[in-house]
Amino acid sequence: MSKRRNSFERREGDAYYTSPAAVAPLLPHLRAARVRTFAEPCAGDGALVRVLGAAGLRCLYQGDIATGQDALALDSYGGADVGVTNPPYVRPLMHALIHHLSRIDPTWMLLELDWAATRQAEPFLPSCTDIVVVGRVRWIEGTKNTGMDNFGWFRFDARHTGGPILHARESLAARPSRSCRQCGAPYRAQRSDSLFCSDACRQRAHRARALAVTEP
Repeated sequence: MSKRRNSFERREGDAYYTSPAAVAPLLPHLRAARVRTFAEPCAGDGALVRVLGAAGLRCLYQGDIATGQDALALDSYGGADVGVTNPPYVRPLMHALIHHLSRIDPTWMLLELDWAATRQAEPFLPSCTDIVVVGRVRWIEGTKNTGMDNFGWFRFDARHTGGPILHARESLAARPSRSCRQCGAPYRAQRSDSLFCSDACRQRAHRARALAVTEP
């Protein structure tokens, strides 16, 4: 059922079950980026941690505000490769989490796709490196119905400024994946000599190289 339009009472803290089907489109991208460890700063009941653990990934940090671990007070993922979370969808809190967590380390967030088309998303999209389409999600265990909204995994990295690449669910196998030499984001290379995910990252790398050459 939809989180916004359903016959169920909305759950406190947007504590909705993250199903294996919702995580499946993300897994090839984590593998392509050689992700081995992750942090889940908004773990809730731990469903996402269990799904990723079953896929062979190791959780180095699992936080939940209900147990006194506020994601907005977090300053480290404990050495994890990335953050992966299904955050609360109350907009002010969601936006604060995007801003904060993307500055700790690259973080994948499961968000409504329509959010990316709104004005409120504009300040955050430049730091989004990738969007992986998921489609509609079944949020309530034991029901047969999916929600009415389409979702996707958004990867945010405060070091990135070039905006996102959109990935269809079955697009990963179409082209080999590489990691951007500047920001580390996984991307699909259009050329055999490609090193960067965007022109912005290419320019930043060139500026850094020029400064290194001119420094005494």
